[in-house]
Amino acid sequence: MRGRVLAQAMVVVALLGGCAQRAPHDQDVTLSGAQCVPANSSAASASSSLRVLPDGRVTGSVRHTGMLATGAQLHAALAGANGPTIVTLQRTGEGSFAAPPDARLTPLQYALYQAGGVYVNIQSAAYPAGEIRAQLKP
Repeated sequence: MRGRVLAQAMVVVALLGGCAQRAPHDQDVTLSGAQCVPANSSAASASSSLRVLPDGRVTGSVRHTGMLATGAQLHAALAGANGPTIVTLQRTGEGSFAAPPDARLTPLQYALYQAGGVYVNIQSAAYPAGEIRAQLKP
């Protein structure tokens, strides 16, 4: 799995070679069970205001409803695939998680993010691999 993600990232770096780094967009994403791999019929939902800055710092939070969350992370993989955890989010209250103050993507992870290859998901006891998910938008 790690080799596959590294290979994806290397392709992305090659495609982005020489491109200027873009500033983060102010677009929130909505998490749902339909975006999980495999998809599920969970009625839970969440809205993410997570941002990845050009220097790789991760800021923002995600708020969820309709589930009893056990954890939340950012993962490295394109839509339709699962990938390894790259940032573990911190619980900040009932129904919310946030990026820890020191959260930062590596240059390779940032390149993957720029290509749409980073997603956020929230797990529960019913769906330990992820109940709801959304790809972050660069």
